[in-house]
Amino acid sequence: MICILLDIFYAIILVLLSPWVLYRMFFQSRYRTGWKERFGFVPLRKSSDPCIWIHAVSMGEINAIATLVQSLQHRLPDHEIVISSTTDTGMDRARKLYGDKHLVFFYPWDFSWAVKKAFSRLRPSLCVLMELEVWHNFTTIAHHRSIPVMVANGRISSGKGFPRYRRIAGLVRPMFRRLSLVLTQDNSYTQRFQFLGVDPQRIRVVGSLKYDTAEIVDKVPGTDQLIEQLKLSPPQPVWVAGSTTSPEEEIILESFSKLRRGKSLKKLRLVLVPRKPERFDEVARLIENHNFKLLRYSKVKTGQYQPTSDDADAVILGDTMGDLRKFYSLAEVIFVGRSLVPVGGSDMIEAAALAKPVVVGPFTENFTESVKMLVNAAALEVVADGNQLARITQNLLQDKNAAAQLGKNAQHVIIANQGATEKTVNEISNLLKNPKS
Repeated sequence: MICILLDIFYAIILVLLSPWVLYRMFFQSRYRTGWKERFGFVPLRKSSDPCIWIHAVSMGEINAIATLVQSLQHRLPDHEIVISSTTDTGMDRARKLYGDKHLVFFYPWDFSWAVKKAFSRLRPSLCVLMELEVWHNFTTIAHHRSIPVMVANGRISSGKGFPRYRRIAGLVRPMFRRLSLVLTQDNSYTQRFQFLGVDPQRIRVVGSLKYDTAEIVDKVPGTDQLIEQLKLSPPQPVWVAGSTTSPEEEIILESFSKLRRGKSLKKLRLVLVPRKPERFDEVARLIENHNFKLLRYSKVKTGQYQPTSDDADAVILGDTMGDLRKFYSLAEVIFVGRSLVPVGGSDMIEAAALAKPVVVGPFTENFTESVKMLVNAAALEVVADGNQLARITQNLLQDKNAAAQLGKNAQHVIIANQGATEKTVNEISNLLKNPKS
């Protein structure tokens, strides 16, 4: 009965949101593909081998499962692995990373009939939900079909996620009780899952998979090519601001103006990499409105434009997908965005693994434990606002020894916290052997 009521509720929400969906389809090139899959018509799995269905919502989670997928293939070679995502950028990344070997598809919406169709076509032996993508109809139907559902890399943010669930705890607890296993990143997340109804005997703290997927390298492959493409001069310091959102770009450009006024930083270059592709054009206009020359990397990468000496002080817009790590690799200092505004922060682990000095804003509740460890190890700078951002960035650009030490400390923290993948694979193997435990 509850599933039917939810179907009606979902249908009403879908109708109400349809103008917004249509707007994004026509003006932002979103939601143009995958409609059949969203309604349950996922690829038909023809193999009779047991199947592990891994769901990762967006690009960050898709990147985070890389070592998990690889390790599961090695440990459980007789199991087929299929991968779903929710967002367009997540799907693009999933196809690039896993499409050659695995079925990759859009995650079905939580209509009961769509979920049933997806389960019938995939016949999974286990569903692994990354971080927190738990839905009522999905867990209910999986339970009725004796398909264990678990959460890996589990976390519930203190900023928005947990307060929302806490307000409706009585409604969501039955859904969380149906989870066979929850593997959390730290003890604070464990307590939140327990509050929401997960049996304490079914929760393990294993750490974050993102520490394992963060490559410990001095230079990312392709960085030298990037320097050549952009005609960057080696003495020029480069400040990279990645995964940014509005109005952070405004703050960053104002900070950049302040930094460029100093004699020692007149040749400073700025690379801006917005988190969402649909904002590339918006940020391009913002750069020009601040009277900076604009250099769009997408045009350079595709050969539409060749930088000249006239572009020596241009702000570089990283308006491509999959190149953020290369930009981070050439940076003197990195700012990780979505942290100057209260939206939870972005993953700073990837940048820290490159032994680069990393700066974030005060809003990082999605990565509370990581920030705490990095700050305690003198491996991360946290700023309160744009004024501090400019001042701390200037200090790091001018004090090479301090910047290098910050980067080394950060890399050591990442190395010390690796190992979650092996623990996760062990727990998955045990669950598959005894799914009713």
